[in-house]
Formats: sequence, C-alpha cells, structure tokens
Amino acid sequence: MGLDYQAIGTRIRRLRKERGLTQQNLAELSEQEPSNISHIERGATKLSLPTLVSIANALHVSVDDILCDSLPASRGVLEREAEHLLSDCSHAELKVITETILALKESLRRAGLSGREE
Repeated sequence: MGLDYQAIGTRIRRLRKERGLTQQNLAELSEQEPSNISHIERGATKLSLPTLVSIANALHVSVDDILCDSLPASRGVLEREAEHLLSDCSHAELKVITETILALKESLRRAGLSGREE
C-alpha cells in the first residue's frame, strides 16, 4: 500500500481546522511556507519526512494520526476517530448509525471490497 497524499492532506486540513488554525498559523508553527501547507492539504505535493514530523508536532498529534489511511497497522487511530465521531450522538442517532454500519459492512463483504485478509 502506497502513501495516499490526498488522504494525508485531508487529515492535516481537518486537524488544523479542529484546532482553529489557519494555514498561515500552521505554516508558522511547523516552519513551512503557507503555500506549501496549501499544496499539502490539496494532495498536490509529496511531503518529506521532516515536513511531516514538523506538521504533526505543530498539530500535537502523532504521525500515525496523519498517515493512518496509508498504514493498515494504524487501526487504533481509526477506531479512536470513530469513537470521537460517535461521542456526541443521541441514542436515536447511534441506532441509525449502527444499522447503517451493519448494512454497509455486509454489502462490502458480499462485493468482496472489505479489504480483509481471509
């Protein structure tokens, strides 16, 4: 599995916004050019390891939090993210979401798209 630069950029953008940072703020905190942050968030450029680490440090997250879409061993990151997304749901919302997840999971497995190693 290769690096998914679009997903990396999307995660960086989401984490930045969750922290109330602008691209300019993140650029300053990570010692990058604002245009470089913009390119990274759009997935228009590959980022170096030092850049990735400086951005992760600026956002106060682990590199796993940014790379989890490209790292099958980062299952825990995705599970924590799902738990966070569900943390403010009402009982009714949780019921609908659970039913949707079950239906989606069954559909993916029937279509052979689950990505599970059998």
